[in-house]
Amino acid sequence: MTNPEEDDPMRRRTLLAGAGGLTAGALVGAGPVYAATDPIRALGAALLNPPMAKAEPISLDELRRAVAVARSVFQQAKYGEVAALMPQVLARAMATRAELNSTDGVAAANRHLAELYALTSELMIKVSNDRLAWTAADRALQAADASGDALTQATTRRSWGIVLRRSGQAETARQLVLDTAAALQPGLHRAPDYLSVYGTLLETGAYTAAVDGDRDTAKALIAEASNAAARVTAGPSATAFNPTAVDLYQVSIARVLGDSGTAIEYARRIDPLAIPVVERRARFYSDVARAFHQWGKPEPCYRALLAAEHASPDEVRYRPAIHRITESLIRHPNARNLPGLTAFARRTGVPV
Repeated sequence: MTNPEEDDPMRRRTLLAGAGGLTAGALVGAGPVYAATDPIRALGAALLNPPMAKAEPISLDELRRAVAVARSVFQQAKYGEVAALMPQVLARAMATRAELNSTDGVAAANRHLAELYALTSELMIKVSNDRLAWTAADRALQAADASGDALTQATTRRSWGIVLRRSGQAETARQLVLDTAAALQPGLHRAPDYLSVYGTLLETGAYTAAVDGDRDTAKALIAEASNAAARVTAGPSATAFNPTAVDLYQVSIARVLGDSGTAIEYARRIDPLAIPVVERRARFYSDVARAFHQWGKPEPCYRALLAAEHASPDEVRYRPAIHRITESLIRHPNARNLPGLTAFARRTGVPV
């Protein structure tokens, strides 16, 4: 018996056209209707199934500014907004690279593309989509290697190390990050950016060691990161890596080692107002909430969640780890002592 669908070419063409139209609607430069409803899904779709239509190339200066805007929006912890921006920016970056003829121009385009993909990986980690974080980090690594720029390569290897760690390959991730840091050591005197990237790699190595339960290595690496942070005094990366950034990692490292009280002690030494980047400030409050939750202290945990929301509503809206804590608080016997918890849960999309 034949399949009627196989015998009906017109039906096949109609189905394909309908499916193609739906996909295009999801992918057109993060169009306003789709992006407004689910920008994270739109970005994921664009990563896995880019639109066939070629985007318009732009100049390298315009591309540099577009990358800066995307990074700035992310640093403001507007995760939905940066997800809505990213498909179009990525498409234009690729179109720009394809149009360039000079070696220097292609290398610059690859640097920008690597940063965009690394940022996309960072965003996908925020929302716990590890498969898409892996995809974006892999593409970042390829673009960085094509750029030939040492700092871009080091930064994207850090992103790759993070997705390796999250996939259960902590030892491989740690070795990758530390090898990358070691390769940068001879050039630390060149510019503050080298020291900043080096220190950031050490932070990531320390956290990875902590996830793997290796206290001694975590302690040694975060101490070396602290020494590096004390030496960073200028340059565009100084705000990304500094003594406060190391203190924030101390909180995270103590938490993943199970030392909740130590994590809170580190947190109490930090003035949140001294954290200039909104995304990092919101992440700090989230880490504090997670440490208090791990410690079994619902009231301060809830206060930290409210502080994270105040810093950035997207921090509590998009992060599954925060949703799980909120669900746990709703079920807690002392939930009645947490005024506004039900409304908070609704605002963050947690079923009540």
